[in-house]
Amino acid sequence: MAKFITYIQSLINQIKIIIMATRSLIGKQNQDGSITSIYCHFDGYPEHNGVILQEHYSTPAGVDQLIALGNLSVLAEQIGDKQDFNDYKNRNRNWCLAYGRDRGESNQHAQMSTRESFFSTDHGVDYLYLYNNEFEWECYNAWTLEPQNIPAAVAA
Repeated sequence: MAKFITYIQSLINQIKIIIMATRSLIGKQNQDGSITSIYCHFDGYPEHNGVILQEHYSTPAGVDQLIALGNLSVLAEQIGDKQDFNDYKNRNRNWCLAYGRDRGESNQHAQMSTRESFFSTDHGVDYLYLYNNEFEWECYNAWTLEPQNIPAAVAA
């Protein structure tokens, strides 16, 4: 019986890994102080999304392209092209996976908000990323609004 319980606990942990997400908002500060942002479902922690944003979306043009893609399931190193959202085996993992472009969902475009609204704690996300007017990424814990460090990328 103990082996069976251990097996069931292992299955539950595997399911948690599959369905758990670290959600984030990725925003760009506009000249008028408003913020245009998108939602990202997976891997929102600074060691993943933060590093990708800092390393691959470090220019205003790159950030604009990312924001124009709309809400994301997965942030990746490249915007990429349309791909089959549900084809896990053949999907290009270096490309962003977007709800609108890749899954065909409507109403997945970026949202504009005030700074106050962006920095509220009621988004249901874990991290907030803001590309500021000094062309730098800021990261905040979305629950406490405490600034977070984005680690430097580790060379492979």
